[in-house]
Amino acid sequence: MRITLHIWRQAGPQARGRFERHEIPDASEHMSFLELIDVLNERLLLDGREPIAFEHDCREGICGSCGLVINGRPHGPGTGATCQLHMRSFKDGDTIWVEPWRAAAFPILKDLVVDRSAFDRIIEAGGYITAPTGGAPDANAQLIPKPAAEKAMDAAACIGCGACVAACPNASAMLFVAAKVTHLGLLPQGQPERAARVQAMLAQMDAGGFGHCTNHGACEAACPKDISTDCIAQLNRDLIRAAMS
Repeated sequence: MRITLHIWRQAGPQARGRFERHEIPDASEHMSFLELIDVLNERLLLDGREPIAFEHDCREGICGSCGLVINGRPHGPGTGATCQLHMRSFKDGDTIWVEPWRAAAFPILKDLVVDRSAFDRIIEAGGYITAPTGGAPDANAQLIPKPAAEKAMDAAACIGCGACVAACPNASAMLFVAAKVTHLGLLPQGQPERAARVQAMLAQMDAGGFGHCTNHGACEAACPKDISTDCIAQLNRDLIRAAMS
């Protein structure tokens, strides 16, 4: 396959960025998208040029670090994370535009790498349980209704990649926050801090520079783990209860 790449290059947070064109005349349909960038970087190094900076870790759709905007879509045309996208999703002769996440809360560090520590600060604000529980209890020691357990597991599938922020026209982190709030709020262990948690995490979201949710639904469409906007509805219910308590 012959592929033309237009990749965003930016030397640093304050530098002026630009798209850089690269021709890949021998891409294999069996490559993952990240392997294509690996091949390009090897050729850049052989030419004495600086390779393209991009994030990756597990390359199994678990860690969420590989997020890129590909042809205007977070994670590209596939249904998983960028590392799960393969070149068979494209055709011979295609032109592909590759950008980092675009959000004020995710400043660009270099090329395709953004600073997502704003997510970490949201988790630090309340995405945890502080109740002392001693040693790990048996899994069946505390009974949890099956519907609650299933919904909590669905919400816990969030990998914090930031695709929801990149897809949202307001750059809102509401789906991310809602997934974390819903996951803990549906479990018995999360009840003592349920009200304080939703208030603290939303306050940190606002402080982090994220926009507000206006129910576009683009976040759900872009999420590689199919987190539902039902989590946002659950968060709003928790917020109302917290305000009334």
